[in-house]
Amino acid sequence: MALARLARQAKRPNGVCIKMTAVAILGLCFIFVWSMFSSPSTSVTVQRESFDDIAEPVASGTRVSKSKGNELEKHGPNGHKNKVDSGLKKKDEKKVNGSLPLPTHEHKSGNKHEKHVSNRKKEKDKLKLPTSGVSKENPEHQEQVESQGEEVEKEKEDEEEVVVDGKEEGLDGEGEENGEKESDGDLDESVDQETQEKMENDNEGLKNEGKKRKIKGPVFDPKAHYSWKLCNTRSKHNYMPCIDVESGFTRLQSYRHTERSCPKAPPMCLVPLPHDGYDSPVRWPESKLKILYKNVAHPKLAAYLKNHNWLTESGEYLTFPQNQSEFKGGVVHYLESIEEMVPDIEWGKNIRVVLDVGCGDSSFVASLLDKDVLTLSLGLKDDLVDLAQVSLERGFATVVSPFARRRLPFPSGVFDAIHCGWCTIPWYSNGGKLLLEINRILRPGGYFILSTKHDSIEEEEAMNSLTSSICWNILAHRTDDVGEVGVKIYQKPESNDIYELRRKKNPPLCKEHENPDAAWYVPMKTCLHAIPSAIEEHGTEWPEEWPKRLETYPDWLNDKQKVIDDTKHWKDIVEKSYLTGMGIDWSTIRNVMDMKAIYGGFASALLQQKIWVMNVIPVHAPDTLPFIFERGLIGIYHDWCESFGTYPRSYDLLHADHFFSRLKKRCKQPVAIVVEMDRILRPGGWVIMRDKVEILDPLEGILRSLHWEIRMTYAQNKEGILCAQKTTWRP
Repeated sequence: MALARLARQAKRPNGVCIKMTAVAILGLCFIFVWSMFSSPSTSVTVQRESFDDIAEPVASGTRVSKSKGNELEKHGPNGHKNKVDSGLKKKDEKKVNGSLPLPTHEHKSGNKHEKHVSNRKKEKDKLKLPTSGVSKENPEHQEQVESQGEEVEKEKEDEEEVVVDGKEEGLDGEGEENGEKESDGDLDESVDQETQEKMENDNEGLKNEGKKRKIKGPVFDPKAHYSWKLCNTRSKHNYMPCIDVESGFTRLQSYRHTERSCPKAPPMCLVPLPHDGYDSPVRWPESKLKILYKNVAHPKLAAYLKNHNWLTESGEYLTFPQNQSEFKGGVVHYLESIEEMVPDIEWGKNIRVVLDVGCGDSSFVASLLDKDVLTLSLGLKDDLVDLAQVSLERGFATVVSPFARRRLPFPSGVFDAIHCGWCTIPWYSNGGKLLLEINRILRPGGYFILSTKHDSIEEEEAMNSLTSSICWNILAHRTDDVGEVGVKIYQKPESNDIYELRRKKNPPLCKEHENPDAAWYVPMKTCLHAIPSAIEEHGTEWPEEWPKRLETYPDWLNDKQKVIDDTKHWKDIVEKSYLTGMGIDWSTIRNVMDMKAIYGGFASALLQQKIWVMNVIPVHAPDTLPFIFERGLIGIYHDWCESFGTYPRSYDLLHADHFFSRLKKRCKQPVAIVVEMDRILRPGGWVIMRDKVEILDPLEGILRSLHWEIRMTYAQNKEGILCAQKTTWRP
């Protein structure tokens, strides 16, 4: 009404002032409305500038209690919480140095915020939500160390994902390498198709990572019930899911993939025991001389025994006579001749970490162990006799991997020496890709020891031409009259100067942006990576002699104090808890795996025990594997969403420290990892898991459904520890 009256008055001759007043009122209304709509945008922009108060979304099954300082109060299935609490009261005298939980911030996301993020996709891809808050102060030093280590790993988890995991596009030219992988025509068509699908799925998952986090619930469904069945596979009790050919390939004679190729859905079945059952392995060190035959029985192994004298069948055992070896004259004579040829090869001092390509006569590995050399045997995929399984049963560090077109799952420049005995690998074929891969993982100044028999003139010339093109120096060449084998010892250059002196720059140097440490699903390259020269790069200097190198920290290590604290932390836990408070008979433990190693502190703490530890660095975690090798320990990259490259019943103990709490961002079926643990763990083997109680509670139920024996549970401040033992039960 007021506006209408003003309009009528404005028509009069003296209505100029009224007109001006109306215009002013409309202008003020416009300014007010504009300010109302523009202020939320400013508010959203301010929120995007800080991510300090954003943490991992609270899982379902938990609720935030405001009265208790935002502590997570768990509501799991009936009986679990009471059971863990009662264990606390009964086992105070067995207190474990468990880590305190990292405080979590309640994460809320408004609709306006979400809309703004979706309209700025590039910024969303660069900025990741941190997964940890600020750790609480703790008077116990070792607990503080663990919290700090977990915080650092959480902060770097997403950032390092594109560096280590060669399957995903990201830094250091990984996208270019993956493109080459798809165009590699030498791979089997089935492997190429599966790899391409895997790449597309991973890239799509990376794009939708933010959406997935909003809907993720607990790692394990506390209400789920599990029923198990045996795997029905061609390889039966020796089933390796990512190596053996199964469905769709029944007409092929070969039952092994030429490259790693995993099933689209992870196996949810249990691998059967051998036909005649499985008994407890022979204890170390007796297992160096004999093992139970039925534990490794294989049809082709019986035929192999008839033509080789370094292993014989003696009753229920397979025996390994000390005076018999593939190396005629004995393996001791073979090792001594190598040291005579190159005196700088001081076994157990200058040379500590060795890769043995191919699992033949394990006497080479056994003899090096006596010299304090840690040797990792690489069982190749075409080993149809399953000699890699024999090596594992004897207690030797062994991993199974194809060796054809993709890089081996190791960082660059980490092995002190690489050995190939009675070698039949055509190193010079396909542009020398295989030897260039050996060059990648061999330490600058490291040794390649090659023993062959009856090389043709053409093969010898091709090998000489290849080694000259990559500037390897032939230190020694001898045909052993006793051993009837030709031994050549090559040395990798220690600097890049010699590369510039080559007349023909073939193979060329790799591009600077290509990451030499990227190894997971990355194709081999026909180029030479430059020798590290900067102080911040690993491999610039040869490590200290063993055992001094175990506690010597190189200049390229960013935070030495964290490593020192981590080493002390695990030493305290192992000595005060694991060795005495778990009920484990450590005389039965030989093969051990740390499923999520960081600096190798757990393996370092167990060195005084007669065991070896496989340190696994998940591909999405910070890349600390080069430092583990620098310490004189061994390890490997792996993505736990897939099966591990080993035979069933390979390990005596699995260690998982805050392992499952990282997987809910990557694996669609975390339960499949428990099935994989059941596959690689021996009957009677142990598992030690440290994690959040909300994860350990349903995990305990899964282990009980597998008829594992729960030996100990302990919880403190929402963190817990679970120790269980596998039985011989099969469905």
